[in-house]
Amino acid sequence: MQRDEQFPSPAVQARGLVKIWGTERTVDGVDLTVPAGSIYGVLGPNGAGKTTTIRMLATLLRPDGGTAEIYGHDVVSEAHVVRQLIGLTGQYASVDDRLTGRENLVIFGRLLGLGSSEAKKRADELLESFDLTEAAARSVKKFSGGMRRRLDLAASLIAQPPLIFLDEPTTGLDPRTRAQMWDTIRHLVETGSTVLLTTQYLDEADALADRVAVIDHGRVVAEGTVDALKASIGITSLNITLRQASDHRAAERIVYDTLGLAAVETRESQRVVAPLADAERATDVLVALRRAGIAIAELTVQKPTLDEVFLTITGQVPTAEQAPAVEEVGSR
Repeated sequence: MQRDEQFPSPAVQARGLVKIWGTERTVDGVDLTVPAGSIYGVLGPNGAGKTTTIRMLATLLRPDGGTAEIYGHDVVSEAHVVRQLIGLTGQYASVDDRLTGRENLVIFGRLLGLGSSEAKKRADELLESFDLTEAAARSVKKFSGGMRRRLDLAASLIAQPPLIFLDEPTTGLDPRTRAQMWDTIRHLVETGSTVLLTTQYLDEADALADRVAVIDHGRVVAEGTVDALKASIGITSLNITLRQASDHRAAERIVYDTLGLAAVETRESQRVVAPLADAERATDVLVALRRAGIAIAELTVQKPTLDEVFLTITGQVPTAEQAPAVEEVGSR
């Protein structure tokens, strides 16, 4: 039996969630429904309200309005129950620098009620899973940033809870470690957990999330599957690379004559980008190019990217290099 089959769906149900700091509504009526057994992505620029929302769902902050339930349990009146059902990894490692990697994990295990031998066994399993066995006896202050992130995630998984909140878990990681983290997140769901993930990496949401919510200025401004969000903003494009740059002008004329739309301007003399309201019209363009004797080196049909979706919805593309706003500081 999958773990989430033991709990009612959805894993998270939030309605009109509000948090006020001073005169500012940092979270302004957020609605979220996270199906059990899924990876749910929350996107948004710095200061959008992502982390404040997570902290309310994780019982670390009391909402100023609205309601939220985790597997049917209210985050305010049943906070003690909710805390037994969740794990949280924030943006910054919360492990103790003075202890070794293994000691940190054993302590978390004991705090969660595991016996001494069971905590040590679980710690060793997680150290191996996160490729930290060789560094297990090393003081955490000597760990690299990526190693600290992996250890922090491992600590949140000591008792692998049904619902795991990951607040920008791959920020600052190198590509190899980031890919390992993605595999770990997928494995968590395969073995029965639900994951709610905040991220500023659009490719991360694209690769992992079953559904995505875009939060901006404390509100959910878009929600759905990645494919549905992409489809909502625009047109598929036919990208054609010509064998001869000299055919560029003629190819553009054929695109206009066939589709009734001008080709998108590009800086590459051998590349023609044709907007497609209907992807099936790609065949018409290709047939017309062949009849005109224009040779093609390469072609692709491409949906809008998640970057384009985000830019259209919020007016900006999030970057992990932005300095974190005060609102975006997470903790376990």
